[in-house]
Amino acid sequence: MEDIKTKFLDYLQLEKNYSLHTIKAYGDDIIFFESFLKVNYDDPSLLNVQYSQIRSWIVALSDDEISNNSINRKISSLKSFYKFLLKTKQIHSNPLIKHKALKTKKIIQIPFSEKELDLVLNQLVFPENFEGIRDKLIIDLFYTTGIRRAELINLKEQNIDIHNSTIKVLGKRNKERIIPILPKTTIQIKKYLIEKSGLQEVKDREFFFLTKNGNKLNETFVYQLINYYFSNVSEKVKKSPHILRHTFATHLLNNGADINSVKELLGHSSLASTQVYTHNSLKELQKVYGKAHPRNTE
Repeated sequence: MEDIKTKFLDYLQLEKNYSLHTIKAYGDDIIFFESFLKVNYDDPSLLNVQYSQIRSWIVALSDDEISNNSINRKISSLKSFYKFLLKTKQIHSNPLIKHKALKTKKIIQIPFSEKELDLVLNQLVFPENFEGIRDKLIIDLFYTTGIRRAELINLKEQNIDIHNSTIKVLGKRNKERIIPILPKTTIQIKKYLIEKSGLQEVKDREFFFLTKNGNKLNETFVYQLINYYFSNVSEKVKKSPHILRHTFATHLLNNGADINSVKELLGHSSLASTQVYTHNSLKELQKVYGKAHPRNTE
């Protein structure tokens, strides 16, 4: 059975181009489910699973107060696993073929306002040293390009094209995309590169963003950085790199950007993913509509 799980994880990496983080999550979910089978059933084989057993696992997870979102993600891992087993003819039918995802509450992410971004980027005083210039550039890049946290962390110096004012990022499933950068951001990049060249020791030289010790950034560092600076200007509960990505998309749509263009900038594979960000832009449209339509003034 270990061989089957290994082959599945290799398939996710080599054929589906999933990130190592995603592959680990899938592997952990399968191991977790297999452990449940071993404790509760005489036959713990993953190859002989019935939907009733999966349903029992769902109930057990719910009893442990695991959220429906988390349960759906775990079942999604199993779905992929059983599709793989079916594809490789190791099972004859998928036990999850008729499964329907649990209902979840729709959480609307609240973007930062243009005023909040102005306060951080134009009003806050960043130190004129390596860390201050780097921190401001990180915030600026998140807001002006909409890149994901992992994309920013893994950005290579060779992928910064100052001459053409673009950056090349490696997105989900190893898909590359070119994103334009603003003149103001280009100036910030040049300042950062000067400071970076003065670092005494550089371990992860290929990466664009580094710590003052010359190491590649990690996800926790970047999250805490964004949270720290926006805690000074915003009372929103969630202050994260993803909210800046959400803000990027919302502000573009509010100011008349075409949704298909925003889709390409964000690196979404389908328009449905981008339409999540239209909620706030619709509010702006409703305001304009209410003020401008003659029938509303009668």
